[in-house]
Amino acid sequence: MKLIIGNKNYSSWSLRAWLACKQSGIGFEELTVPLFGEDWEERKRQDEEMAPSSGKVPILWDGDAVVWDSLAIIEFLADKVGRDRFWPKPDDARAMARSMVAEMHSSYLALRRDCPMNIRARAKGFQPSDAVKADVVRILQLWAEARARFGEGGPFLFGSFCAADVIYAPVVSRFLTYGLPVPGFAGVYMEAVWEHAWMQEWIAAAEAEEWVIEQYEVPKGA
Repeated sequence: MKLIIGNKNYSSWSLRAWLACKQSGIGFEELTVPLFGEDWEERKRQDEEMAPSSGKVPILWDGDAVVWDSLAIIEFLADKVGRDRFWPKPDDARAMARSMVAEMHSSYLALRRDCPMNIRARAKGFQPSDAVKADVVRILQLWAEARARFGEGGPFLFGSFCAADVIYAPVVSRFLTYGLPVPGFAGVYMEAVWEHAWMQEWIAAAEAEEWVIEQYEVPKGA
């Protein structure tokens, strides 16, 4: 398999797809395409490997099969290796995990817009808008319910690391970057995600990148 991703410091959806590939246990080749670089527009138009997704990342190639969109990549890999590697086994836990993943995939627009992922940055004095606060409250409510109902088997949302943690990993990064306050249980969960070996591998690579995308940089004093 080959996974095409964007800059590790900024590309939240690439992080999700990369974690999903790690979770699958299948070996994969990794190709990073610098977003918004000098040849970005030309590469989107001319690179056949990026054409199926109209130049968006991530893209997973598996032989002649091509999958774009992080959630589609999760489901594709779950079909290959078995649902239980990605989703909780009990019906009630799996139902909640799928719903949480789908909600993240389609919601929280204010958090995404105002708090772009930037693993290297730490904002000081960031003041979230009311819309961002509402997104944060909703996410924390979901995390609390998942942990209370299904988290007894480990430190992650449903005990063991699963698709829900894959999808919410960039949210953990955003909360840390912008210093968004969270209750104790959420801090413990965030630490478990941040210290996960795969996340540490991604973070180290992000910190080593030389690319800078100004539109995703955290303003000084923000």
